Amino acid sequence: MLRVAIVGTGNISHNHIQGYLEMGARCQIVALVDIYPEKAIEKKERYALHDARVYSSHQQMLDNEPDVDIVDVCTPPYVHAEISIDALHAGKHVLCEKPMAASLEECDAMIAAQQASGKTLSVIAQNRFTDAFWRLKAAVDSGLAGKICHAQVDSFWWRGHCYYDLWWRGTWEKEGGGCTLNHAVHHIDAIQWMLGFPSEVVAMMSNVAHDNAEVEDLSAAIFKYPSGALTQLTASVVHHGEDQKMVIQGEKARISAPWDVFASQSADNGFPQDTHNAALEDQLSTLFRVTPRLRWTLHTGQIDNFLTALEQQTPPLVDGVQGKRSLEIITAIYKSAITRTVVTLPIASDDVFYRTGGLTARAPHFYEKSASVANFSEVGAIPLGKNFDTGAAS
Repeated sequence: MLRVAIVGTGNISHNHIQGYLEMGARCQIVALVDIYPEKAIEKKERYALHDARVYSSHQQMLDNEPDVDIVDVCTPPYVHAEISIDALHAGKHVLCEKPMAASLEECDAMIAAQQASGKTLSVIAQNRFTDAFWRLKAAVDSGLAGKICHAQVDSFWWRGHCYYDLWWRGTWEKEGGGCTLNHAVHHIDAIQWMLGFPSEVVAMMSNVAHDNAEVEDLSAAIFKYPSGALTQLTASVVHHGEDQKMVIQGEKARISAPWDVFASQSADNGFPQDTHNAALEDQLSTLFRVTPRLRWTLHTGQIDNFLTALEQQTPPLVDGVQGKRSLEIITAIYKSAITRTVVTLPIASDDVFYRTGGLTARAPHFYEKSASVANFSEVGAIPLGKNFDTGAAS
């Protein structure tokens, strides 16, 4: 049985705790850590984690829990690297919430610590563990849609004005960014998983509805790939209804999540015929349907994948390198928006935006943070957006 310590017991920890509890005898939560110990105590009582010990710092936990196998990091982003590196050096496996770290420099330090320790590092990217994206990737990988030409990614979320009143949110230093980093990271990871790593990025960003935050609440970016294909991505926390989607246009057909397929046929003059390629549409829809459903989804699916990797000594689906790729695209979006230039990827280690503090020193303060609430009342697990299989909120 793998022994788990959860560091950070805010709202996102619900998703992790519930995931581990679904795994039965494969694991046990033995420690809960939070700088506000009362939050850890509340989780212990809520989930009947009678054998879990509570600590106020991750170092205190590491000093007192030599038998812990997994450190699960659920803290604000600015301490992800410190906690993960300390845990890896202590010989623990690490599952870290998104975003991986506050800078690419910190990502590389985490990867180096993982390699030196020989332990496993995985970064949360729960959208890979949804049937909608799992099946969409199968359709892309099949090649039936043809060469990929264009993708449209709408990472639409909505957060009320008071969302940014929480003490660490809405600041470049503590949160690392706004909706591009902390919300669109899920869709950015999913599209780079499906289409690969872009070669160029251009972007703009703004804050249109949250005058209590330094960071952006809206951004728009275009990625260009070596093949010439383009992706348009909008990141937002101002979209009522959170109508999220991913539409991929191939030479032969359009496929999307929520699932839809359309295959145009050309008339002699190049215009689309009234009838489309029903045979190809049926072939793609059949592939979508027969791709097996995942046993576990979202955080629970990734926790299952992580535990399986440890049990079978195989790599997890989302390792440190994959986690860094998402942050590298996000860093390019910020660099482009701030410098008003087209950014070439990868970002070199001598680039100021690669280094810790480089972005925060140059990022615009759209507004100054006007409130600092220590803790919000808890309402359970954080909503994770649309479930593309049913259209209902997760």
